[in-house]
Amino acid sequence: MDISALDIQKLRDACGAGIMDCKRALEDSKGDFDRALEIIKARGFAKVEKRAGRETGAGLIYSFVHGERIGVLLDLRAETDFVVRSDPFRDLAKELAMQIAASAPANVDELLRQPYIRDEKRAVESLVQDAIAKVGENIKVNNFSRLEL
Repeated sequence: MDISALDIQKLRDACGAGIMDCKRALEDSKGDFDRALEIIKARGFAKVEKRAGRETGAGLIYSFVHGERIGVLLDLRAETDFVVRSDPFRDLAKELAMQIAASAPANVDELLRQPYIRDEKRAVESLVQDAIAKVGENIKVNNFSRLEL
């Protein structure tokens, strides 16, 4: 089966995996895009489990204010500053802060177990796992604060 560069790029845009990982997934799925995406995610989640014990020494404090009545400060950590500055990491910080503003979890464990506000079929923890698979480093929600008037 001949896999085109456009197919590889389309899969890469959808999942954030490397070029060779996308090519192998498309070859393994015989060109079926949806199946290749499942393969990438399955392989990515295996990487997530391997990274779980790694130290998360770098991080950022992300702030989010909704309607000038709800404020969130989020302490999100990764292994390196390079990942902390990446778009997938910052996108995750924004999504987590909006989740906290909307659902008022009591602690980090409760936050991770909650249904995601944009897709009730997913747990918030799966967002973190997706980001880990994209950036290739462990990511940890260290802490957060939520204020509401």
